[in-house]
Amino acid sequence: MISLTKRTLSTMLVTMVTAVLSFGPTAPADEPMPPKSKHLFILSGQSNMVGMNPELSFIPTVSKAFGKDGVIIVKDAASGQSIRSWCKSNHEFPPPTTGRVPKVRGELYDRLIKKVTTAIKGQAVQTTTLVWMQGESDLNNTAYDAYLKELRTQLEADLKIKEIHMVIGRISDSGLDVQKRLEGRLNIRRIQKEFAESQPKTEWVDTDDLNDRKVDDKVIHDLHYHQEGYRILGERFAKKSIGLIQQQANQPSKKAP
Repeated sequence: MISLTKRTLSTMLVTMVTAVLSFGPTAPADEPMPPKSKHLFILSGQSNMVGMNPELSFIPTVSKAFGKDGVIIVKDAASGQSIRSWCKSNHEFPPPTTGRVPKVRGELYDRLIKKVTTAIKGQAVQTTTLVWMQGESDLNNTAYDAYLKELRTQLEADLKIKEIHMVIGRISDSGLDVQKRLEGRLNIRRIQKEFAESQPKTEWVDTDDLNDRKVDDKVIHDLHYHQEGYRILGERFAKKSIGLIQQQANQPSKKAP
């Protein structure tokens, strides 16, 4: 008759349990890992968005915050375009017949959303942020705030997102020293700031210091930004975007009733 000590029995039991677990059901070797959810950033607008190279500062900044593989960047911008070219409805009454009025409302939006849906195909998206730099071509627009709301609503509907983040670049102080179209410039600047401060998950960035150029020892406030200005703009957009995402992450989750 064989006598077993308590230590021997314990060792045998651990060995048996390990053997059972090692031969238990496992996932096939070729089964893909669940995709990591990513943060989507949509960069759009007119010429000052065209001039901003996101690789200089925007992408490095958001990649540092969320990891290079944790972000998706889509940029699609067009110079000299009204926000009407991204929005499919008219919000001005009577409808405008002069100024930057596209023949087809929303024609640039179709191009943008196509790029976005292609970029996120097969990806798990955790948050979506629209970075918007536009407004100089809407100085006669009497319903710019309504168009901002529609642009956001269009993206939320097409991407099936309850509420996207939005960061708006307020148009610069270019032209504020000229009486021509001054009222329109002041109006767009006011609307952009007030919209950002009154809407949830929305921020704005200042651009007044990004366009200063010296001409014959005189500082002029140019329509377009200088090279360093575009780098700073990308960094400001990134930091505001990161802040919105972090605010959302820090919000307590609602308990189910």
